[in-house]
Amino acid sequence: MMTKKMRYEVGSGNVFADIGLPNADEHLIKAERVYKIDTLMKQRKLKQTEAAKLFSVKQPDVSKMLRGDLRQFSVERLMRFLVALGQDVEIVVKPHRDNQKAAQLRVA
Repeated sequence: MMTKKMRYEVGSGNVFADIGLPNADEHLIKAERVYKIDTLMKQRKLKQTEAAKLFSVKQPDVSKMLRGDLRQFSVERLMRFLVALGQDVEIVVKPHRDNQKAAQLRVA
């Protein structure tokens, strides 16, 4: 019996960069925020209509966001949704210290 070697490529940690999308860092930040929003909504058992009222948007907008249609949602707006869900949001700016790599935009 022959064993077939599988070839693979290790990703960068940002699938949007890996597939060559422009503004990949922003796409990843938005996706991570929406994942957190969705998790919090599920924990609270919030329906989309209830979340829409909490976020001051319409229910179809919540549906679009949860399906990944994020064109109308800025990173700032998504962070405001997190605050509405009772989360503290902190933004930290610090000097870049690695001369070998470019500075990064990321949200923890």
